[in-house]
Amino acid sequence: MPHRLVPALLLAMIAPLPALAQTAAVTSSVPAVGGGNDTGWAGTGELGFSMSRGNTENDSFVGKLNFAYSSSQWKHSFGASTQYAKDDGEETARRYELFDTSGFRVSDRSYIWGSVRNERDHYTSYEYQWSTAIGYGYEAIKTDKQHLTLEAGPGYRWSKDQGVQVHHNEAIARGLADYSLQLTPTTSLVDTFLVESGSDNTFLKNLFGLQVAMTEKLALKAGLETRHNTEVDEGTKKTDNLTTVNIVYNFK
Repeated sequence: MPHRLVPALLLAMIAPLPALAQTAAVTSSVPAVGGGNDTGWAGTGELGFSMSRGNTENDSFVGKLNFAYSSSQWKHSFGASTQYAKDDGEETARRYELFDTSGFRVSDRSYIWGSVRNERDHYTSYEYQWSTAIGYGYEAIKTDKQHLTLEAGPGYRWSKDQGVQVHHNEAIARGLADYSLQLTPTTSLVDTFLVESGSDNTFLKNLFGLQVAMTEKLALKAGLETRHNTEVDEGTKKTDNLTTVNIVYNFK
């Protein structure tokens, strides 16, 4: 069954990470920016919350957790995110996402990767989307201030319509562009674009963020997250936009 197979793939991908981490020293934030491969472990946690009481009652929560590892041989990235919201006591958003990508370097800039992603959203046409893929990655720009990573390859997706036993299983093409730019010693810009395209549906996600460091550990980040499905139920919008201002904690 798909829901049993994909978690097993995820565990297989991240199984080598503890052993690799034993000798790694965290030296940079996520995503890693630098000229060398031996950046070790890095991680960030993001948290955003708002609450309104009075004429209207509104609660909103956004949380993200991301970790990355880079060495002369391996390149790993994995994390989770969640969004929850209520408006006048009625739930309006509930979404969870898990992802993992692991790559084996074949040169200083090139690597072969495998990925798995799971998204569950209670307010879109798809109750869940599982996807897994393999392919080729290339670090096109790799300087002290700027980093651009490109990934492409074939994969497979399992998805289920919201509230009914209708499944869509199909081959997909997966592409990723991950960009970061250090604007000043305390300000950085990041943008990550993901596409998973199949015959039934094409899923697009773009994460844009501008982050300003307040201390060595804490930062303030303004972000725009855009999600788009080309095929949705009647009455459901194809595009969701989420604007956030989050506190970021850097694990170093």
